[in-house]
Amino acid sequence: MTQQESVYDQTIARLKKAGIRITPQRVAIIRFMIQSVAHPTAEMIYAALAPAFPHMSVATIYNNLKLLIDQGLVEEMNVGDVATHYDFALAPHYHAVCTNCGRIVDFVYSGMNDVENVAAGKTGFAVSGHHLEVYGLCPDCQRKLAMTNGGKQAVE
Repeated sequence: MTQQESVYDQTIARLKKAGIRITPQRVAIIRFMIQSVAHPTAEMIYAALAPAFPHMSVATIYNNLKLLIDQGLVEEMNVGDVATHYDFALAPHYHAVCTNCGRIVDFVYSGMNDVENVAAGKTGFAVSGHHLEVYGLCPDCQRKLAMTNGGKQAVE
């Protein structure tokens, strides 16, 4: 069994335990989210699944994403562009966001595990979690910038 299959099985079991119906559309959305590394928008998910579900609406995608967020399975990401992106919470991780093309890349850094304890100690908060995004230019945009007049013009 692959990690994705295991995560899928655990997700379905968690939803069933919570009394949530397992519909074909929900299964398709969950499978898409588990397999995706693109941090898709609801519209991207809809475009990918619409051929298999011609009567499904974008509202169905949003409703299912909200349910998955409420269950702690999906993270909603607002990274500076107009669209909201979504990320399946396979394991705790952080995001690097390109300020030019919008690309989002996951990364893991174990040194951040102590941030909640430090924050609690310095603020007195009962910390329940944290979220981190770093911003900059991805390698592709850096190359494009370097090739444009020796890096003197803005990236397209």
